[in-house]
Amino acid sequence: MKKIIITLLLVVVPYAAILSQPKDDPVVMTIAGTPVTRSEFEYSYNKNNTDGVIDKKTVEEYVELFVNYKLKVQAALDAHLDTTQAFRTEFTQYRDQQIRPSFVTDDDMLAEAHKVYDQTKTNIGPDGLLMAGHILMRIPQKATEAQQQEAKRRIDSVYTALKAGADFETLAKQVSQDPGSAPRGGMLGWFSRHQMVKEFEDAAFALQPGELSNPVLSPFGWHIILMKERKQLEPFEFHKDNILKFLEQRDVRNHITDRKLDEMVKASNGLQTKENLLQERADSLSAVDSDMRYLIKEYHDGLLLYEISNRLIWDKAAKDEEALARYFNKNKKKYKWDEPRFKGMAYHVKDEADVKAVAKCVKKLKFEDWNEALRTTFNNDSVLRIRVEKGLFKKGDNPLVDREVFKVRDAKVDSVKGFPIDATYGKLLKKPKDYNDVRVLVVADLQDEMERLWVSDLRKKYAVVINQDILKTINKHE
Repeated sequence: MKKIIITLLLVVVPYAAILSQPKDDPVVMTIAGTPVTRSEFEYSYNKNNTDGVIDKKTVEEYVELFVNYKLKVQAALDAHLDTTQAFRTEFTQYRDQQIRPSFVTDDDMLAEAHKVYDQTKTNIGPDGLLMAGHILMRIPQKATEAQQQEAKRRIDSVYTALKAGADFETLAKQVSQDPGSAPRGGMLGWFSRHQMVKEFEDAAFALQPGELSNPVLSPFGWHIILMKERKQLEPFEFHKDNILKFLEQRDVRNHITDRKLDEMVKASNGLQTKENLLQERADSLSAVDSDMRYLIKEYHDGLLLYEISNRLIWDKAAKDEEALARYFNKNKKKYKWDEPRFKGMAYHVKDEADVKAVAKCVKKLKFEDWNEALRTTFNNDSVLRIRVEKGLFKKGDNPLVDREVFKVRDAKVDSVKGFPIDATYGKLLKKPKDYNDVRVLVVADLQDEMERLWVSDLRKKYAVVINQDILKTINKHE
């Protein structure tokens, strides 16, 4: 969730990049004493108002959002949230995701591809590659003499048929006991030395294209091998694209980066660390690449905004039960339902006496305490006495509630095996009586109010100066 939120936040220019701002990049606003350049604002505005955005903002509308964002980040900086170890660790991880790929060049990847190709060619050896198929008659481990003789008899019969003109692939599909190759007419694909058991390999490589082997015994059983084609490995250029794709899938870029960083640390004789090298690379890239500069800053400030918003607004509002209750009681009129709700439970019991016992158990308890009371009273040992579904139901949510409470005549209630008696207990509410009845909405509304008050305080605390003349030139200059 945090990463999704951060990538949707506004972005601003990093500290180290201020020195590298172009001279024709005027200040469009100053927030809490920090200047915001036109390019910085344009980057943020254009990123968050692309053609695909449903709620596109005008420049003037966006200024309010941007200023509020910057004020919150400033509040996080003043609270020193950027000095915590948790923040530093997470920001470094985000930053490095952007920076590490810059250590790897196309030539590096090409060199790795050549290594893979050369090693493959060495492994294949001078005998090259074979395309062959086989028909297998398996011999089980610890096979009896009779089983061995039967396998030999069957393979000899197949060999005789092939010599008489039978089609190899058709026969392989019918009788071969290799489940992998049989559906393909016995075809195994290309293989080289040391990929098959020795007995099979020696026989296959002794054949010429189109030649059929005599029955060959291996640890798996009896084989008849058809050699289809022989070739040497194609040149590097033929395989280059596939090898590079393979390397990307194996995350070789990260391995190259680690190797290069280790070499650079070693070459510095202890004067550098990986962290220093990554920071230097981030600074150098930010100085020449504004997109990289803003992206790194986006992560930096986005993490700060998430943390301070969570501390002061999101998490605080969600957990403050007294504040939620006060807000609901003060704003009851805004919370309505388009149809009644049943606040209670649908339950199933084995014994008729438990119908009333369940209701009596929870009658004087708070709704949120029902589950524990029912568990300890009725299901506290290995024998379950009741099955319960508790909640805030609207029509259509639960068939038993539909039938018993909402009086839906055709409601189909499936019987619960072992619990033949059905019942409901609770209250039918025309409107919410408690903030927990609409908790999600109340939490969201309380968060909105707390944020509004927070932003109001920030606006009073920090000075904001907008250069209207420069603002009018956003996306309208050379």
